[in-house]
Order: sequence, then C-alpha cells, then structure tokens
Amino acid sequence: MTGAEVLDVARDGILTLILVASPLMLVALIVGVAISLLQALTQIQEMTLAFVPKILAIFLALLIALPFMGDVLAGYMARIADRIVAAG
Repeated sequence: MTGAEVLDVARDGILTLILVASPLMLVALIVGVAISLLQALTQIQEMTLAFVPKILAIFLALLIALPFMGDVLAGYMARIADRIVAAG
C-alpha cells in the first residue's frame, strides 16, 4: 500500500466513525443541555437527574439509529474488503 492509499483508508475510517457516533452524541448533547437548563432554572442539583434521562435517551436513540449505523459500518467493511481483494 502506498501512503496515499493508507490516508484514504484512514480518512474513510474517521468519516465512518463520525457518521456512526454522531446520532448518539447529538442526542446526548441536546438532552444534556435541556437538563442543565432545567436544573439552572429550578435550582435542583440532583446528580441522578442529569444521568438517568440522558441514558434513557441514548438507549432510545440507539434503537432508532441502529439500522443506519449498521448500514454505514457494513458499507465501510465492504470498501475495506474490496481494497484487500484488489491488492491481493
């Protein structure tokens, strides 16, 4: 493999990582900001109030986004397998 091919594989891997992780990270960010705003407005500083809704929201987002995440990872694996076959 040349240096350019290695960079292509690395760039494709990083892009795949961003695509797979972004739905869950966005949900965690939105829920976290909403709960922080609620805590600031009501002055309730209960630690479990920050964790439990965020965990539940991430699990729900994972159930919804799992087919998309699987398709992205399967596409990445197919591209890597094609590179392996083409090199061999």
